[in-house]
Amino acid sequence: MPADDVDPFAVLPELSVLPAIIDLLADLSDAELHEFADTVRQMQSTRAIESGDHDAIIASAFEVAFGRDGLGVLPWVESNLVVCPGSMVSKSRANHRCRFISVDDEWVWDSGILLREDKRSSPGSTDGFRAVALLPLIDGTAIDVVSGRARSGQHSVEHVVSYEVRCGELVEVSQRSVNPRH
Repeated sequence: MPADDVDPFAVLPELSVLPAIIDLLADLSDAELHEFADTVRQMQSTRAIESGDHDAIIASAFEVAFGRDGLGVLPWVESNLVVCPGSMVSKSRANHRCRFISVDDEWVWDSGILLREDKRSSPGSTDGFRAVALLPLIDGTAIDVVSGRARSGQHSVEHVVSYEVRCGELVEVSQRSVNPRH
């Protein structure tokens, strides 16, 4: 094998590739650094699209992603995806409970990174629906789980749990209850 074909990191397996990449990144201009970050996000999105059987993940999520109250549970990571359940449970036209996901300050169904969302009618006697959305696991993505209620047609947020994707994991960064009187 010619010397030009030798992988320097294979020759010295005890060295990590990460410090070398960090050194290379430090020398990039701001524009090149932004382009690199966009490329990394695109690669993470492509891997998420290619990973796993999305039909099976969504089918499984519809079995486990909703509590006894009918509301979606908190999101989770599966493979290179964030599984985001959402739902609305109606008692009447003017009264309902709901829990939906916001991604980088947009509702999941409006998000530019949404890979897929399936929606189904709620089982049983209550009106409403359940949805499961799949997002690529992209570092830096901000995810809010917003729980709310509508009474007499007036909608209010009751609780928000905020996450951020860090190093391929979903990390809770805050929880807050919203008091409508303040």
